[in-house]
Amino acid sequence: MNYKIEFMRPADWPAVREIYAEGIATGNATFETELPDWDKWNSAHRQDCRLIAREGDLVLGWAALSPVSARRVYAGVAEVSVYVTAAARGRGVGKALLRMLIEESEVNGIWTLQAGIFPENAASIAMHKSCGFHEVGVRSRIGKLGDTWRDVLLLERRSASVGT
Repeated sequence: MNYKIEFMRPADWPAVREIYAEGIATGNATFETELPDWDKWNSAHRQDCRLIAREGDLVLGWAALSPVSARRVYAGVAEVSVYVTAAARGRGVGKALLRMLIEESEVNGIWTLQAGIFPENAASIAMHKSCGFHEVGVRSRIGKLGDTWRDVLLLERRSASVGT
């Protein structure tokens, strides 16, 4: 492993944004079709659970949590995002980011992590399952990407130490 996992800094945003653009371009990572600016992305993600994988000066991937609801009862539930640049896929970067994100989530009082993944994204599904996520179900035709209705597989991971 020639990379290290670090906390994301605002200065990492240009690299994070580029990696996000790669994910959008695949058509199998997100319903988003346009890149957000920093303010929009920053306000949509928790401040305390943002990580990057860095090899020297190069950002290889990122992971962050978004709250699933503003309601207080769901304060310990968060949505997972993990993106890895195409050149670094297959090196364990995504799994390392997800494992560290799970640790950070528990340090910050998160008891449930959820991930919505297109069923076609087999690598992401396998990675999440290898980190303790299980399938909750399929949300059939939950949204359109362009003109195509897409299903989303809902996975979740319950903490063994937070909220027990």
